[in-house]
Amino acid sequence: MEKTINQKAGRFFTEDEKHQIVQEFLTSKCTKQSVWKKYTGQEGEHGQLTRWMRALGYSEDYSYRKSTLVADNFMAKKKNIESDGEEDSFESLQLKNRIKELEKQLKEAELKAIAFSTMVDIAEKEFKISIRKKFNTKP
Repeated sequence: MEKTINQKAGRFFTEDEKHQIVQEFLTSKCTKQSVWKKYTGQEGEHGQLTRWMRALGYSEDYSYRKSTLVADNFMAKKKNIESDGEEDSFESLQLKNRIKELEKQLKEAELKAIAFSTMVDIAEKEFKISIRKKFNTKP
């Protein structure tokens, strides 16, 4: 792919050009990757825009931008659902969300079990007593 006149490698931008690129990212609805590709011709930006934002003193809290992107993505998905009957229905989206919730609860339960087991191990060592029930014993 040939680079146009305005495209060059990321490390060769002047500070003014970096400001311009970051401003375009913040004010447009474009992704970091699309802005990076526009100016460099490279596919991945690998966090370079974020590093520039930090170095140039931009606030990393650009949640106002994220919220508009999330809303746009939601509207796009909603249009796809309405236009294509093959797309996920509202019920399947609810089920997917429920699965995510259950997976999160499972992870928490596993962490609690590990913590409990560790606590019992420490107590057994410290107090030199057997806490866990021995299997194959008669009641």
